[in-house]
Amino acid sequence: MAFDPTIAAIRFGTGLSPDLPPPASVDGMMQALAGPDVMAERYPIRSFEDVRVDLNAVRDLVRERRVAREANDADAVAVLAKQVRQLRGKARMAQMLNLRQAVLRGAMTEDGLRERLTYFWADHFTAKGKQGIMKFSTSAYVTESIRPHVAGRFADMLRAVVVSPLMLTYLDQNVSLGPNSETGQRRKKRGLNENLAREILELHTLGVGGPYSQTDVRELAELLTGLTYRHDRGFTFDPKMAEPGAETVLGVSYGGGAPRLRDVLAAMDDLARHPETARHLSHKLAVHFVSDTPDADLVAHMTDVYLASDGDLLQVTRAMLDHPASWSLQAANVKLPFDFVTSSLRALAVPERRYQGWKWKDALRIIGTPMRVMGQEWEVPLGPDGWPEEDAEWITPVGIAGRIQWAMTIPDKILQELPDPRDFVETALGPRAPQAVHFAAQSAETQAEGIGLVLASPAFQRR
Repeated sequence: MAFDPTIAAIRFGTGLSPDLPPPASVDGMMQALAGPDVMAERYPIRSFEDVRVDLNAVRDLVRERRVAREANDADAVAVLAKQVRQLRGKARMAQMLNLRQAVLRGAMTEDGLRERLTYFWADHFTAKGKQGIMKFSTSAYVTESIRPHVAGRFADMLRAVVVSPLMLTYLDQNVSLGPNSETGQRRKKRGLNENLAREILELHTLGVGGPYSQTDVRELAELLTGLTYRHDRGFTFDPKMAEPGAETVLGVSYGGGAPRLRDVLAAMDDLARHPETARHLSHKLAVHFVSDTPDADLVAHMTDVYLASDGDLLQVTRAMLDHPASWSLQAANVKLPFDFVTSSLRALAVPERRYQGWKWKDALRIIGTPMRVMGQEWEVPLGPDGWPEEDAEWITPVGIAGRIQWAMTIPDKILQELPDPRDFVETALGPRAPQAVHFAAQSAETQAEGIGLVLASPAFQRR
C-alpha cells in the first residue's frame, strides 16, 4: 500500500480538517517534523520553573502556618491556609488551561505527526506529580523533557527524563540513598530505592523480559543515587547521596572514583544503544501507530534503522512511514479519548477564538470531565506503564457511552452553526467513508444528531 493523505492525517496525525490540508507526502511530513516547533511557540505551556516558584511559595506558607499554630495565632493560620489554597487553585486552573493548549496544538497544527509523537513518548515515559502543586506539573515535564527530542536521539530524551524533577519525585529517586554514601551512613532508615532503575530497564529501554537481572536493577539503582531534586535549586546531583565505587550494569562497569553525573549519563547512552532497546521501542511505536499486532517485517525494519542511526528517532519514524505495512486500509487502532476529542474539534473546525475564550472551568467541562468519563483522566495515568494500547481497554460500555454523549451534545454547545452532516462525513472521514455513516448522516433528524452520529461512528473512533 502506498502513501495516502487521508491515512496520513488520521493514523499518523491529529485528524482531518476542512481548513487545513492533509499531508501531501512522507517527505513533507518529515520536513515539518524536522523543522521548527510552530505549535509550541504559538500555544505555550507553563514552564516547570514557574511551577517551582509556586512550589516554594507554598512550602514557605506551610512553614509560616506551622509557626503560627505553635504560637496559637488562629487569625494568621486562617490567612496562611487561604493563601495555600489559592496557590493550589491557581495550579489546578493552569492544568486545565494546559489541556486547552494541548488540544489547540492538535486541532490547529499542520504538523500532526509531531503532536502524536509527543503524546506517544510522554506516555512511554509516564510521570506524574504525587502531591501538592507538583500534581499539576506534567505538562511542563512533557514540554521540557519530551517534546524537544521527538525528532532527535532517543538517548537525549532518556537523559532529559532521568534528570527531570517530576520523574525523580514520581518514582522516589529523589530520596534514594546509597547504603554506603555519606548521607546513607547517617540515615539508615531511608536506604536505596530501585523504582527508577527498574522502570528504566523494564519500561523505558530493554522492555519486559529483557536481558537484565535483579542484580542489574540493584547496580543501576546504586549508580542512580545522587540524582535528586531540591525545591530551591531544581534538579541536582548530590555526591553525598551517591553510592561510592563502581557499578556493573549488563556487564559494563561505570564509575569507580568520586560519584559523577557523567557516569549515570554514560549508562543511559549504553542502554539507549542496546539492540533490545531498539526492538522494544520499534515494536511499541508500531503498535501505537499501526496495529496492536504489527507486521513483523515493519518492526524489524524500524529496529535495523534504529541501530544503524544510533537511535535517531527522526530516521526511525521515517522507516515506519516508508514501510508499506503502515498504510493498510484497515483502521486497526481505537483512538484514546484525548485523540478522539482533539480530532473531533479539528474536524469541526472550531475557531481559535472560541478556545481562547474558555476559562479553566470551560476546559474542564468540555474536555477534562468527558475524558475522565471515557476512561482517560488528564494527566492522571494508571501507573508508570502509561495508558493501555489494547483496544479492549477502551471499548467498554462506560467508555463508549461517554464518547456518544460527548459527540451528541458538545459540538452544538461550542459552535454557533454546525456543518451539514452530509458534507461532514467526508470532512471527518475522507473519501472512503463507509456508506453506513453516509446513510446515518442523511437520515438524522437534526444537524446536531447527524454530527453526533458521524463522530460516534466506529469509523471515526479508529485510525
